[in-house]
Amino acid sequence: MGCFLHNASDRALGGTMLYDLRKMTSSLCQDTCSESGYQFAGLEYGAECHCGNRISSPQAPEEDCSLVCRGERGSPCGGVGRLSIYKVEEQLPGHRKFRNVHQRGCFKLTNGTVGAFPIHSVQPNLTAQSCIETCTDKELPLAVLKRPHCFCTWTSSLFDINQQSDEQWCADGGAPNRTATPASTAPPESGHYLVYHTPVLDSRCKERMFLPQRSSSLVALSSFPGAGNTWVRHLIELVTGYYTGSFYFDGSLYNRGFKGEKDYWKSGRSVCVKTHESGQKEIEMFDSAILLIRNPYRSLIAEFNRKCAGHLGHATEAQWDSKEWPEFVSSYAPWWASHALSWLKFGQRLLVVHYEELQRALLPQLRLVAAFLNVSITEERLLCAQSNQDGHFKRPGAQRPSFDPFTPDMRRMIDSFILTVDQALQSRNFSGLPQEYLPR
Repeated sequence: MGCFLHNASDRALGGTMLYDLRKMTSSLCQDTCSESGYQFAGLEYGAECHCGNRISSPQAPEEDCSLVCRGERGSPCGGVGRLSIYKVEEQLPGHRKFRNVHQRGCFKLTNGTVGAFPIHSVQPNLTAQSCIETCTDKELPLAVLKRPHCFCTWTSSLFDINQQSDEQWCADGGAPNRTATPASTAPPESGHYLVYHTPVLDSRCKERMFLPQRSSSLVALSSFPGAGNTWVRHLIELVTGYYTGSFYFDGSLYNRGFKGEKDYWKSGRSVCVKTHESGQKEIEMFDSAILLIRNPYRSLIAEFNRKCAGHLGHATEAQWDSKEWPEFVSSYAPWWASHALSWLKFGQRLLVVHYEELQRALLPQLRLVAAFLNVSITEERLLCAQSNQDGHFKRPGAQRPSFDPFTPDMRRMIDSFILTVDQALQSRNFSGLPQEYLPR
C-alpha cells in the first residue's frame, strides 16, 4: 500500500503489534495480522509488526521506508516512525479466527451509558463472533452485546471485575453460535450486557519505557526455569508500562520486544529483574523479590521443551523417549525444590505468586504484584493487560508426548519435593501450594 507516517500523534495502524528484532519478515507480519482478524499489516524499524483495519495517517515518501526486514533481504520494512503497509488476504465474515479474545463477563449498564459508546449496530442474527468482528474492524477493544444490539467501546472502570453480574442474566444475550433471540422477548429494560475483549490492543498498553528515575532498590522476579517468568514479565510490562530487566541476556527475548534484556541488571532502570539463581549470595543482592512458583510437573515439561526447541517449540517424541529426559528430571527436579526453599530462607522481602493463581485470577494477582512493586496502575491499564495477556510469544497449544513421561520413581521423588516446599511456605506464614500440586 506504500509508506505511511507512524508516530505518537499520527498512528497509521491502531490494532495489535508484535516484535521480532532478529527474524521479522513481511510474510510473518502479514500472516500474524491475517490470523488476528486484521486487514492491514505494517512494518516499522525492520523488526516491528503492526496490524489494523484502517490506515489513519498521511502517506510518506517511499524513500522514508528504506529499512529492510531483519529476516528477509530486499523487502521494505518501514523506517523510523514510518510503516511499510501491506493489504493482507481477507477472510470471509464468520471464518475469521481471532487471537486474544476473552469474555469479560456480564454487566448491568444503563441506557444512557451504552448510548454514549462510539459504535452501535443492530444485527438481527447477532452472535458474539459477529459483534467481535464488528468491533475489531472499528479498532475498539471491547464488544458489548445484548441481542440484537452490538456496541463497541474502550476499556473503562465501567467493566471492573467487582461490578460483574451473575452470568445467568446474560445467558441468552450473546453466546456464540446460538439462534438469535428476538428483541421483543428480551426482558424489558434489563440492561444486562455480555462483554468481550477483542484482539485490539488499547494504545495505553503499547507504550513502555525504563523507570524515569533510577531505583536504589533491586526487585527480583525469581523462578525456576519453565515456571512462566517470561509470561509474567510480559504482564508486568503491560500493566506498569515499565521494562523488566534480566540477570542474563537472552537474545531471543530481546528480539521479541523485551528491551530490558540488554540493560545492565543492576542499573536500577527496570521495574524488576528476572533471575533463576538460588545461591545465598545471589539472593542477597536483591532488596526484595517476587517468587514465582509453578507446578513442578508443568515446569519440567516447559523447560525441557525450551531446551530442546526454544521458547516457542516442543520436544520431539524421540527426545522424550531418550535418556536425556530422565537425566534432565533427576537434576532439575531437586533444583525446583531448592530454588523455592533458598528464596524462602534468604529472601529479605517476598511476594509469593503461584502461576496457576495468576491464570485463575489474573487481575487480583496483578494488583498485588503492582502494589508490591510500588507502582500505581489504572483500572484501564489492568483491563488492557487482560485483553492482551497471552502476547505473541507464548508456546502455542498444549502439545505433550503421547505417553506419560513421568515414571513412578520420578513421581515419588517430585511428590516428596512438593510436600517439602508446601511445608516451608506455611512455616513462613505464606499460603501453601495450590491443592492440584499435592500428591493424592
